[in-house]
Amino acid sequence: MTRPIENIEAIADQIRDQGPEAEDLGRLPDETAKKLKASGVMKLLAPAQYGGLEAHPREFAETVMKAASLDGATGWVCGIVGVHPWQMAFADPKVQEEVWGEDDNTWIASPYAPTGIARPVEGGYIFNGRWQFSSGTDHCDWIFLGAMLGTPEGDMALPPTMLHMILPRSDYTIVEDSWNVVGLKGTGSKDIIVKDAFVPSYRVMNGDHVIDGTAQAEAGMTSTLFKMPWSSMFPLGITSAVIGIAEGALACHLDYQRDRVGAQGVAVKDDPYNLFAIGEAAADINAARQELLANVDRIFDMVEAGKEITFADRAAGRRTQIRAAWRAVMAVDQIYARSGGNALRMDKPLQRFWRDVHAGLNHAIHVPSTPYHASALASMGLEVPDNLRSMI
Repeated sequence: MTRPIENIEAIADQIRDQGPEAEDLGRLPDETAKKLKASGVMKLLAPAQYGGLEAHPREFAETVMKAASLDGATGWVCGIVGVHPWQMAFADPKVQEEVWGEDDNTWIASPYAPTGIARPVEGGYIFNGRWQFSSGTDHCDWIFLGAMLGTPEGDMALPPTMLHMILPRSDYTIVEDSWNVVGLKGTGSKDIIVKDAFVPSYRVMNGDHVIDGTAQAEAGMTSTLFKMPWSSMFPLGITSAVIGIAEGALACHLDYQRDRVGAQGVAVKDDPYNLFAIGEAAADINAARQELLANVDRIFDMVEAGKEITFADRAAGRRTQIRAAWRAVMAVDQIYARSGGNALRMDKPLQRFWRDVHAGLNHAIHVPSTPYHASALASMGLEVPDNLRSMI
């Protein structure tokens, strides 16, 4: 059996060539989604019960990087949509069967930002809200949506409780023309609206318990993969995509510079300043790749050995993820600034990789402020306030 990364490599030319079409459409073309489904990339983290591969998270990250190095939007959708089966694996078995019973390659969208209110009623919740950034959503038939628990009157309940609501495609609306952006245009990360949907209780997960690992324990998960911390798994596909896009930018830059003569009339191959920048950027992008993979290896090995993953461990992991993304993007900036004016032309793929890698850095998971702050405090054995613990 060929692995998904090998299947991605087999269709590399098609993924690379469809990039401009994805940008024009504002989503992945149907043919691209069809090929990705056939590749098995979205089954890497799915449970074996539903045909999943239960792969090591490293393999998932490497596969996302490969796809993103060919086309940023394709890799991004693989990273975002590809992580959702990991969470569905410890959802209620009844909703797992609804999602995968007839088609175990059904795709699930998100986002998790709690911009909806779930009002409790008999048997479940009445759900309302609007969300941004639902990547790959046109090709998904189910969705995870973040919510805050409401009161019977529809106000937010106190103390705040975050929920993850699971809805079929019939219960939400995708807002067309809501994804007009400068980068990652081909991801189709459109807005979602839910109005007065009834969500039965078995389709609802306590978001706080997903993040702190309680949900996995309560579901009786025994596989190392499904006992991994949320803060290691959820950001992994996102950061992997950013690093893969950086690798794609480097490849385009090398191809572009190979025969280029600079404005001073010196061939790039004879320009020590340009060659230094290429060497430094390549080293930084590789360092970003290696530290991200080593980071997830370390956490996986700790979980497999039965060791407790402390808040300090999780915070250090998030610090590493974020710094890897920033290091890769900064390296891309160094080579793009030395690519000459023609690299700005829209028929040159380098400009798309440059735009996409910056768009990926804008994801909330890559904001360094509070995770860096929290990891510094935790590394000194000091108390970390609740407001610094978000997404860790």
